[in-house]
Amino acid sequence: MHRTIRLFRLFLAEQSQPEPFYRELAADSISQVAEYLSLPGRTVLDIGGGPGYFTAAFLARGARCILVEPDPAELSARGAAPVGAVRGDGMRLPFSDGAVDVCFSSNVLEHVSDPARMVAEMIRVTRPGGIIYLAFTNWYSPWGGHEMAPWHYLGAGFAERRYLRARHKPPKNRPGTALFPVHVGPTLRLVRGSHDVSVLAARPRYYPRWCRAVLLVPGFREVAAWNLLIILRRLPRGEAAARPTALNAALGSR
Repeated sequence: MHRTIRLFRLFLAEQSQPEPFYRELAADSISQVAEYLSLPGRTVLDIGGGPGYFTAAFLARGARCILVEPDPAELSARGAAPVGAVRGDGMRLPFSDGAVDVCFSSNVLEHVSDPARMVAEMIRVTRPGGIIYLAFTNWYSPWGGHEMAPWHYLGAGFAERRYLRARHKPPKNRPGTALFPVHVGPTLRLVRGSHDVSVLAARPRYYPRWCRAVLLVPGFREVAAWNLLIILRRLPRGEAAARPTALNAALGSR
């Protein structure tokens, strides 16, 4: 509970003082990864990591970390871009199959137009036995509309128009361009239906562990989860089923 309170207090000042919040969030997230895999010497892919808070935390734990970020402005938000950073798209990762031990994504899935494609790419580049860390802000959570919240509850179009009237500029996370509705239930079904991975953990990211029961209640979880954390392990080829999975079916319908 102390962890949740600490993160929430820092989050309240995130807009004006991003550094303390993102440093704390990075340290917390990397500790969650380390519960499932020893990090020293491992190769980590940080997808959409912006100016490199998570990359720095992985490096501090002895891992080799490659940051992939499509937006040059985000890369240089803290000054020079992190050493070794790569311009790239999470839906088309410029890496070979099984290239990394850990594929990490924090609050990126809601910013891509094809979440299933990004999940598939994360699985593809992770070696058998490796870990996939996926956390995102679900649309119906209080912060689902990002800077337009809570008006996104009245529709993305309404929220954007209201923001424009109030701020006299468009939001950074424009609906349909840089922000897309992603939901808890469909995402859980997607990863649980993949025979390439096993689900090690699924819970609200910022809450105490006992709050994972929130995910058992459809509808309620879409609002109460706030931010969904899923940790997956890439299965060895011999354990992966040959038949089409829910993830493959979702990709095939596009």
